[in-house]
Amino acid sequence: MVSEDQQHFNNPSYYINRELSWLAFNRRVLAEANDEMHPLLEQVKFLAICGNNLDEFFMVRVSGLRHQVKDGVWKLPPDGTMPSDLLWKIQIEVDELNRLYEICWREYLMPRLEKAGISIISVFDLTVDEESILREYFRTTIYPILTPMAIDAARPFPFISNLSINLAVVLRSLEGRRYFARLKIPSPLFGRFIPVGSTGRFILLEDLVADNLALLFPGMRVEGSYRFRLTRDAEIKVVIDEASDLLSAVEESVECRRTGVPVRLEVDPAMPTDLILLISERLGLKQNDVYGVPGFIGHADLWQLHGLARPDLLDEPFIPFVPVPLSAESDLFAAIRFQDFFFYHPYDSFNPLVRLLRQAATDRDVLAIKITFYRIDKGSPIIDILMKARQHGKQVTVVLELKAKFDEQNNITWARTLEQEGVHVVYGHERLKIHAKLCMIVRRESDGICRYVHLSSGNYNTVTTKIYGDIGYLTANPEIAADVTELFNLLTGYVSHEEYRKLLVAPVTLRQGILDRIDREIRCHQEHGDGYIALKLNGLLDPDIIAALYRASCAGVRMDLNVRGLCALRPGIPGVSENITITSIVGRFLEHARIYHFHNGGDDEVLLGSSDMMQRNLRRRVEVLFPVLDAGIKRALIRVMKIHLKDDVKSWRLHSDGKYEKIRPVAPDGACNSQAWLIKHRGVWHGWKEQEED
Repeated sequence: MVSEDQQHFNNPSYYINRELSWLAFNRRVLAEANDEMHPLLEQVKFLAICGNNLDEFFMVRVSGLRHQVKDGVWKLPPDGTMPSDLLWKIQIEVDELNRLYEICWREYLMPRLEKAGISIISVFDLTVDEESILREYFRTTIYPILTPMAIDAARPFPFISNLSINLAVVLRSLEGRRYFARLKIPSPLFGRFIPVGSTGRFILLEDLVADNLALLFPGMRVEGSYRFRLTRDAEIKVVIDEASDLLSAVEESVECRRTGVPVRLEVDPAMPTDLILLISERLGLKQNDVYGVPGFIGHADLWQLHGLARPDLLDEPFIPFVPVPLSAESDLFAAIRFQDFFFYHPYDSFNPLVRLLRQAATDRDVLAIKITFYRIDKGSPIIDILMKARQHGKQVTVVLELKAKFDEQNNITWARTLEQEGVHVVYGHERLKIHAKLCMIVRRESDGICRYVHLSSGNYNTVTTKIYGDIGYLTANPEIAADVTELFNLLTGYVSHEEYRKLLVAPVTLRQGILDRIDREIRCHQEHGDGYIALKLNGLLDPDIIAALYRASCAGVRMDLNVRGLCALRPGIPGVSENITITSIVGRFLEHARIYHFHNGGDDEVLLGSSDMMQRNLRRRVEVLFPVLDAGIKRALIRVMKIHLKDDVKSWRLHSDGKYEKIRPVAPDGACNSQAWLIKHRGVWHGWKEQEED
């Protein structure tokens, strides 16, 4: 059903296309790779992130568009762009991104790496001794696992695995006949960058293989070899029948991903045209699915360089803040029962929550632990703690989302590990993704049962809490605890629940709850003239929410939106959105927190939680937003929002034409890098330390 707001604000020119917004975010990440404010290997990391992002974009978004074009069935996005037209626009933008990636790598980062003692060399730069050593290494270690596969009419076309680096080899027989062969580069086994001695020099694995092709094709002349890389559709369809369960259905679907439909072919532009046509036709790809990539292919592999033992070229570490009441010596239950705590990771430590769970695992008065998992780190201490809690007789329930994209296999493995220890594992929901971040500890105390609750914008993942900006909240508030209890019962059983005391829960109450608050802000503005909304989130795409924000702008409500990634709202349109400003922060840490602030006529309301304002979050996921009830914490979070909105170092402003412009400090001495400020002042904005000057 189309809302009245949507009907009024359904002009396609009011909306930015989702896919083009995704690619615009990649440009902002690329700017970080070119920013000398970062240590050198951190710049390399940002270029690797660009590669990861673009790979996922093709595996998920472009694959979906291609299916729409093929099937002739689509629903036009709010901006009205047809899928076929959008694929054309994407190709133009991606070609430009590939060009910019190569400039960043070849002309900017590589020379700086060489000055820092890290050189990426070619075979022509090897000394005679180095060439001899590497040839022997190739012969004894790499050669035995290589499998050259002929490409001709007599043999089936070889299977090309997703995101693998390959060589297309052109051969000439003694009789003068021309042949083609494909050779897969085993970079997952050896790494893409092969050390040359111990001098900080590296050679690409495919260059080493290409230099030794004569060993693989005796009796043939190698006329040339050319890099290429294939991207496949990574979307999985989970089909459950009477004979299967969700875990086995997801497992089967993940296996199908390996053979997903090809969606992108990246090739060396020097590859002969007839060879490009041969490979693309055999893969069922059209000309606009083939991308000539100058230079380095597969920038995601640059993560290997970021892992080098060069702390002088990495971000300076810092010690996350821990409130005194939650220090290692404290009784955490006693502290939390009478006071709420919030954490802004990575500036605040994640260890208090880990210690709380560890204390709960062996506490004789703890009866049960319940938790949701979406993405879990491989060496998760929380998994170990939950199994220990089960060993000590606690009832442990884990709601584990098997369908977390690209983490499905990891989650399946953890599910089986937990089940073997006797943990009750619920595999999410067949149609909805469980994206809410909840943990509850049920404890017997002298005056009855007390429930300790942790809610968060981020995953229970000790790795990402060090690199993602996420907010966690600890409370024993009875109303929030009662809501969380009922939500867990909904996730694990057949309980139907559509009303909550404090929580906003998608897909039931969250969307309408935000719309109601926007309407309330309009009424407050009409009464007091001080209407104000500040939102910090990852994505803003939902047409109903955007239309409501447009309506609020028309009513005079002032809005500051800090949207890290995808944004379909166009700010600054006269008569529509001139009261809305939109910024995006891209910096050292991935901005992942969700903070929703409504001024509410002076009675400020702040909501935190897991949900963005996107159709998938509001309609196809279980998400939670919750109110901050503690007045001191509310003030601290409003201050944090102001710091982010003040950022003029790592922030970009979105204009009405859909383009982003880097914000420049008016006075360099007064510049604000919000992430750097939060590191420097950790503990201050909570109120735990004495106030310092901004």
